[in-house]
Amino acid sequence: MLRRLFAIPLWQRTAAGFALGILAGLLLREHAETWLGPIGDVYLNLIRMVVAPLVLFTIASSIAKLGEGVGAARLAMRTVVWFAITSLLAVLVGFAVAHIINPGLGLSDLPLGTVREREIPTPLEVLIGIVPTNPFAALSEGKVLQIIFFSALVGAALVALGDRAQGVRRLVDEGAAVVFRITRWVIQLTPIGVFGLIASVVGGYGWEALLPLGKFIIAIYVACAFHILVVYSGLLKLHGLKVRSFFRGAFAAMQTAFATSSSLGTLPVTLRQTVERLGVPQAYAAFAVPLGASVKMDGCGAIYPAIAAIFIAQYFRIDLSLTQYVLIGLTAVLGSLGTAGVPGTSIVMLTLTLATAGLPLDGIGYIVAIDRIIDMMRTMTNVTGQMLVPVLVAKEENILNEDVYDGRVAWLPGDPDAESPETVKASGI
Repeated sequence: MLRRLFAIPLWQRTAAGFALGILAGLLLREHAETWLGPIGDVYLNLIRMVVAPLVLFTIASSIAKLGEGVGAARLAMRTVVWFAITSLLAVLVGFAVAHIINPGLGLSDLPLGTVREREIPTPLEVLIGIVPTNPFAALSEGKVLQIIFFSALVGAALVALGDRAQGVRRLVDEGAAVVFRITRWVIQLTPIGVFGLIASVVGGYGWEALLPLGKFIIAIYVACAFHILVVYSGLLKLHGLKVRSFFRGAFAAMQTAFATSSSLGTLPVTLRQTVERLGVPQAYAAFAVPLGASVKMDGCGAIYPAIAAIFIAQYFRIDLSLTQYVLIGLTAVLGSLGTAGVPGTSIVMLTLTLATAGLPLDGIGYIVAIDRIIDMMRTMTNVTGQMLVPVLVAKEENILNEDVYDGRVAWLPGDPDAESPETVKASGI
């Protein structure tokens, strides 16, 4: 029975959980948070449980394997360049949609929400903070950038030691395999977790909280959808890749990102889909995807600050100059790298963008009440970009498994015997 259930594609099971969650939230209203919210919370705890060991083992194994080739540095450089290019395109999309919809015009006397002050670190402080004083503390606290740094050092040491470290290398590889197995089990609970999370959100928000800022919410959703469906699709076509194949493989992670509103919380699903459904080699994906989950924020770090800045300027009747647009764009493109690993990235990015452009910071209080609703779409955009860039780079480097990408061969969800894509012929995934 369970085997037949797992044979149903994950995205279809997740979509069912999503639809049932909406229905339950509408029926139960405020009780949904109390009765169904804990289901989502348990799922999020399970996902967060595997993030730190997943990053530790996969990054160390990845660096050790990439270090044996000659293209590791080139792969890293191409990845960062594509992060910046897609972020710049996201900013331009945000500007265009904001000026078409004009979300801040005609509004006045909006309720001002409470915004918790956050200290924005300097770029130097961020760089210093990447180096952990205690790697075990970084693991326990889930500080992903610090874990990536330490794991990369372990991988580099394995390369340098060569045959002398075969035992440790085997331990790291086997550790990665064990964590991937646990991750697969946790991911099978995604439909149930999504059900609880969506029911809680739908039940907790009333229309009265959404209507005053309806145009702002629409602007965010339209810009993110355009960026995903038009910009990302265009980049895939330019690389000679089938758009339908990408979204079929990425959809489960996109659904999870929408429900959880967390790039790091979605990381296990994102990595699994990138390798097992999109055909990116695990050795490269294990480096690129965790890095992207920390610094690649097209939704939170590019589209959102661009639209929010224009919204606040319109609300306060401020005419933005060309210089301010340039400052907003540069801050949005570079800011995610500069604030990587800082909790509450979207608010930090918006604060940084407004301060750089000389716009009123108290404007943040007008949109903070609906942050959870727009964060769902922002995060889905982030995660889609975090899968897109490794696919593009893998295609450019001729290491993309296009049989997996196009769905000709695949892993079956939950199949304990499938350890490589060649073992299972794809069927209706």
